[in-house]
Amino acid sequence: MSATDARAAAAWMLRQITESRSHELYQTDAVDHIAENFDDGLTYINDNGNPAIDKTVLKAFKEISADTVVWNNGWKGWSLRGPHDPAGKRRAD
Repeated sequence: MSATDARAAAAWMLRQITESRSHELYQTDAVDHIAENFDDGLTYINDNGNPAIDKTVLKAFKEISADTVVWNNGWKGWSLRGPHDPAGKRRAD
């Protein structure tokens, strides 16, 4: 796993959100795609036994999407920031 790989996976995530009709990306879909299409080590099984995205990818994703994307905890995914999302927050209410 390299920083280049993590940035590439993060860029893919952002493209999925910005270029899709729904402007959303479910965490499960992101984990599956990254595991299948990027280097080993960018996903892992977390302490709860669930597939997860490595912190290096999430850090890279945050760096390129901080102003445009929010996390939606209710349905476990990311979406474009909307007018109802508080400025400066990464999590949708």
